[in-house]
Parts: sequence; structure tokens; C-alpha cells
Amino acid sequence: MAVKTAFLIGCLAIGATGWASAQAVRKSQHGSVAQRIADTDVTIVYNRPVARGRELFGPTVPYGKEWDPGADDATTIAFSTDVSFGSVHLPAYPRGKDALRIPVTPQRGPHMETLAFYFPVVDGDSAVLSLHWGTTVLSIPIKAGSAPR
Repeated sequence: MAVKTAFLIGCLAIGATGWASAQAVRKSQHGSVAQRIADTDVTIVYNRPVARGRELFGPTVPYGKEWDPGADDATTIAFSTDVSFGSVHLPAYPRGKDALRIPVTPQRGPHMETLAFYFPVVDGDSAVLSLHWGTTVLSIPIKAGSAPR
């Protein structure tokens, strides 16, 4: 009987530890995406906020204010070679944390509950990077290996 009791107490302790660690799990999960475009590696590291029924752009992400597309930590994007990002030349290793700002025009798409970065088009030395959250999609063209023409 003592062995069964010790086993039961051990199982409860393990179960309680698992339950406690589950409570510490972030609501916005870590994500990353990588894509090779010609000889350039593109890597994006971010945390993925979830819509959870909220109206996103306007109340949650105010219009006219800068917004880091991610949750908890800053989103990073890295290029292994120089690229044209949007229509602006961007060196592979720019100095400073805020290397580039470009205007983008949002488009509507199907609802995406959790923020996602993805590459819907990759062709030769160019690609399109999309940020998609809720029904908002931002698409940015990338050209690898050369300055803008």
C-alpha cells in the first residue's frame, strides 16, 4: 500500500508541475520563417499575436502610429546580402536598430487569426514578403543581389 501511495503522490506532483508550467506559456507564440531568394537568405524572427475576437487595426494597433509587427519582443528581419526591400536599397548589415522605413498599402484578405509572415511568391532573384493578420495583408517586394533599378 505504501508503494501505491508513494506512486500516486509522485504522479500528482508531476501533474501539478506540468499544470504550473502550462500557466506560464505565453499567449503569443514564437515563430520564424526563412526563405532563400537567389543567393540571399532572408530570416524573420517574431512572436505571433492572436486576434482573439479583437478589432485589430484602429483600436488595438492605432492608425498613424508606428507598430512593431509582433508581440512581446521586436520582430527582426535579416538578409545575408544586399537587397531592394520595397523600392529601397538595403545593405545586408545596416547599422542601427531601425534600418529602413517604407510606405505600404494594406490589402484585404481572408481572416488570419494569428499574425503570419510568409512568401507567397518566390521567383529567381525576387520574392514577395507578406505580413497577414486579421483581414489585413501587407505585401513587400524583395529583389536580391542588386541595387534598385
